[in-house]
Amino acid sequence: MIRSELVQLLVQDNPGLSVREVEKIVAIFFDEIVERLAADGRVELRGFGAFSTRARDGRTGRNPRTGETVEVDAKRVPYFKPGKEMRARLNVA
Repeated sequence: MIRSELVQLLVQDNPGLSVREVEKIVAIFFDEIVERLAADGRVELRGFGAFSTRARDGRTGRNPRTGETVEVDAKRVPYFKPGKEMRARLNVA
């Protein structure tokens, strides 16, 4: 599912809201998650999962096109851990 499909589903489920209003709500929701993660925070959505960041050490990588070695800086990457309810729904036979 892409963002525009999410917006359309929310508009269908909430006929009192316009497409622009739903787009703004979705944008605010995602922006807040990103801002919290950027501030080294954690975002937990009960029944869905938790977003956090993990640190990756710097390393020596390889340019796949030329084969030359390059230094890759240390960085923080987003991480998602699904909640118990989501795991249960995904693993239903």
